[in-house]
Amino acid sequence: MTPKDIGIAIRDMRKRQGLRQDQLAGAAGVGLRFLIELEAGKDTAQLGKTLAVLNALGCEITLTGPEDGES
Repeated sequence: MTPKDIGIAIRDMRKRQGLRQDQLAGAAGVGLRFLIELEAGKDTAQLGKTLAVLNALGCEITLTGPEDGES
C-alpha cells in the first residue's frame, strides 16, 4: 500500500459518509490543508494526524506480518 492508496481510500470513505473536507478536518482536529495533502497521497503526511483522520471516519487499521500473509 502506498500513501496515494491511503489518500484515495480516505477520500472515498469521506465522500461515502457525505462529508466535505473541511468537516472531516474539523472532526479529526487537523487542518484542512493537511487533509487535502493526505487525500492527494503526500508521502510525508504525519502518522498521528493520519490516524486521527481514520479514527474520525470510524476506520480501524489491521497490520499483518509476513507470516500472516498469503504465500
